[in-house]
Amino acid sequence: MGRMSDLNDLPRSHDVTDPTTCAWPAQEIAAAEAPVTAGTDRYMRAAAHAVARAALRELRQGTGNAGAAVAPARPVPAPLTSMSPMGVAATPASPLSPATPLGGAGETAGTQTGPGWISGAPVLLLVGGGHNGADTLLAGGLLARSGCAVSAVLATEHPHPVALEEARSHGVTIHGAGYRSDDGTGQDSAEAVAAIEAFLVHGGLVLDGLTGIGATGALRPDAAALIAPLIAAGEPGRRPLRVIAVDLPSGTGVDDGTVDGPVLAADRTVTFTCLKGCQCLPPARHLCGVVEVVPLGLPAPTSRPLVRRPVDGALGDYLTRAVGEPGPGDHKYTRGVVGLWAGSESYPGAAVLAASGAVRAGAGMVRLSAPRRVEDLVLAVRPEVVPAAGRVQALVLGPGIDPADTTRADEVRTVLASTLGPCGKDRQCPTRIPTVVDAGALSILSELLTEDLSCTPLHVLTPHAGEAAALLIALEDQGTSAQETRQWSRERVEAHPGLAARELCRLTGATVLLKGATTLIAAPQRPLVSVDGGPGWMASAGSGDVLAGILGAVLAGAAARWEQGAPDASGADPVLDALVDSVAAGVRLHALAGAYAAASPQGAGGARTGGHPIAALDIAAALGPARLELNWLQAVPHA
Repeated sequence: MGRMSDLNDLPRSHDVTDPTTCAWPAQEIAAAEAPVTAGTDRYMRAAAHAVARAALRELRQGTGNAGAAVAPARPVPAPLTSMSPMGVAATPASPLSPATPLGGAGETAGTQTGPGWISGAPVLLLVGGGHNGADTLLAGGLLARSGCAVSAVLATEHPHPVALEEARSHGVTIHGAGYRSDDGTGQDSAEAVAAIEAFLVHGGLVLDGLTGIGATGALRPDAAALIAPLIAAGEPGRRPLRVIAVDLPSGTGVDDGTVDGPVLAADRTVTFTCLKGCQCLPPARHLCGVVEVVPLGLPAPTSRPLVRRPVDGALGDYLTRAVGEPGPGDHKYTRGVVGLWAGSESYPGAAVLAASGAVRAGAGMVRLSAPRRVEDLVLAVRPEVVPAAGRVQALVLGPGIDPADTTRADEVRTVLASTLGPCGKDRQCPTRIPTVVDAGALSILSELLTEDLSCTPLHVLTPHAGEAAALLIALEDQGTSAQETRQWSRERVEAHPGLAARELCRLTGATVLLKGATTLIAAPQRPLVSVDGGPGWMASAGSGDVLAGILGAVLAGAAARWEQGAPDASGADPVLDALVDSVAAGVRLHALAGAYAAASPQGAGGARTGGHPIAALDIAAALGPARLELNWLQAVPHA
């Protein structure tokens, strides 16, 4: 069946996409920018202004808290230049010339006297070579001119010479790790580490500019040694410092989000022009914190992106189109009917959870096929569920199905096999209904796919990392040579989730939803979709069963609209586009419901922090307020 696929192994198109929600390969980004940036430093200076402004916001946010200690006030030198509406320094030739202070209009030079002035605030620059190091040095110079106490540690023998001298001239203290000044007086790496440890005594703000999008693999040992004491200081929110990553956290895989060595987790990442893969794909995604995309006026690639990461407002749009508010002509059959094959003698409660998820997510009707004991349990909690066969618009197969229960497994196998088609290049099958393949049905599917049957893109597989590894092992190419064979395991899937999701999509022909703190959705001939999950409290038994029910309701609603001739999407295959969007909306609805149930506030990077333990039924019960939040976010501009 061919070779192992790769994240870049995607047909390209010329679709117009949003650079604030899409990520492209680093090489394509560099190629798009190169003709514009050649021979000018105006964009580098604009990037430095953006970083400096983000730094001041972080310092203000942290004033009085651990992680943003402010030293005694000291005189403030000349203020910073203003920014033009385009986000580029108003005077590109000399953006450090006196003008309006960075902190805001009406402020005057001197000590800390009002909002926007953080006099004496400790700021540490981690500086590598290339443009990211230059951006960091220039931003440090701007912060020094605003009154911050700025030190820079150089992890390169070749810092950007202009940026270095400007930073030094504006009061930035330079510590050389691997760098020697012209007079040979530069400090060695041991002294640089000592400077970092001295910074940690009081804490403050760190700007991570060690590497940019041109770097690959783990950090070099000398750079890793610099960040080691900062990592040891603790996790974001639990350490005496805050970190801004310049463009991306240094040491992360730019395109695939891999983490092959130590990485200093950021509270905020300020990236330029467009998203990068590492800001969308785990495990690097969880090290980026809040991601801020700054448009510098540079062109973004026009090819199909690697990953897209819809904002909540867009996901609210998708959800409304799939399961909208019923109109006067609607009834239970037009709102979407879910056929649920869930529960067994071993796991009867899974059917209760899946049915609750489907009902509370907006299904017009849920039909249940299950043993009598399971039916009784479901009806005791959800009496509106119909334990009778009939026409359905989406299937949910597998929650609580025990493959060892041969009688029950055979029933599900028969239903699942009826939805599959023969293997071949044409796996599009618009006449079939959407089918969610979850939990126990996944292992049954791996058996069927060895019998020359294939999924269509309307099959939505929902494995977690362990189930994905088992599927990949079962479906691995028989003709692959021993040298090319990659041994999949749960650990490998967790380290390379984007690759694993795409490979499962290729091997099965299905749409794959790889569950995790960040969920990835892979569909044939489509970019990966990245959707943030809810709080860690959702990692509990039954949470996935609720998600399966939600997906069933959303897909049944979408299918009902397709039947009315409204696929609600554009492109070569609008039905598949609408399906992917609907699945993404269902995933986010599940995450927000978990956050409401756990009383968990919004945290860095869209994740939820704090809160309290919850059970799976709590998630289903909170779907109402979660839906209201997504409805409200539709009104927030997001395009």
